[in-house]
Amino acid sequence: MPINIVLHEPEIPYNTGNIARTCACTGSKLHLIEPLGFSLEDKYLKRAGLDYWQYLDVKIYKDLNDFFEKNRNANVFYFSTKGKQYYTQAPYTDNCYLMFGKETAGLPQWLIEQNIHKTYRIPMISDVRSLNLSNAVAIVLYEALRQLGFPNLV
Repeated sequence: MPINIVLHEPEIPYNTGNIARTCACTGSKLHLIEPLGFSLEDKYLKRAGLDYWQYLDVKIYKDLNDFFEKNRNANVFYFSTKGKQYYTQAPYTDNCYLMFGKETAGLPQWLIEQNIHKTYRIPMISDVRSLNLSNAVAIVLYEALRQLGFPNLV
């Protein structure tokens, strides 16, 4: 079963394009929660994803409510600099959902507060704000895949 990458209101087409390419290379599904800060026809999005779009399964949702309504039994892990646990401590499962927030604001505070026990962070020095979104997704996704034994990857 694939891992699901969920981007809540992504703003930068290059980041989403890079994440799309990472999803295509790992067999992961990409879920985009609107509003998006770009058009899916954006040339920068397409360029960053190169010719990998044909290998990608993308789902679009009008908002968080729509996402949770359509994925009622989803095992969601949340990623934020406000998480108390390291991303390596998450008990990843087949078909889990890894949710990341938008580049300028992260995930909504209320969502983190309601799910603090399932909110994780990537350790960094204290003087910096955050990693680039596409880098954060790649770090976490490959840890989840490692824990699962890199299923279906060669």
